[in-house]
Amino acid sequence: MNTRSLFYKDIPSPVGHIRLIASEVGLVAILWEGEDYGRTKLATPQMDAEHPILVRTEQQLEEYFKLERHTFDIPLALEGTPFQLRVWRALLDIPYGFTKTYGELAKLLGDIKAVRAVGGALNKNPISIIVPCHRVVGTSGKLVGFAGGLIHKSVLLDLETTYTQPKLF
Repeated sequence: MNTRSLFYKDIPSPVGHIRLIASEVGLVAILWEGEDYGRTKLATPQMDAEHPILVRTEQQLEEYFKLERHTFDIPLALEGTPFQLRVWRALLDIPYGFTKTYGELAKLLGDIKAVRAVGGALNKNPISIIVPCHRVVGTSGKLVGFAGGLIHKSVLLDLETTYTQPKLF
């Protein structure tokens, strides 16, 4: 990462406390409770509970967890390799309440043999939830690999599935 200034805000959520990190231009990361900066290789940010991008992100995440929001319009400041950026952008095309397998994602990116590389890129996704790596599952539909832990992946998928399932009266 470069030497730009980073700012953070910690917020409660149904998946534990999460740390929102932004630069002046966009959201840089969402870190899980207890997670250090090693996975995302970020510099240590300074606390700014009133940073406009962080406040907007907090509001949109609250709406998401209340089932009132299905898409986000937060400016993102993703940094990664060209392949990682392609994978993360492809995640943004997986609709709310739906999943894709690692193989389907690799095929969409033009190389079915890139399944492991896709998994590696997902592991480095700095903006969980908003860049929805939780919507990627194993070939059998089994929950595998998630930086926030499989319990949290399950919570996020259950939340989205609950909303998208037809209501029975």
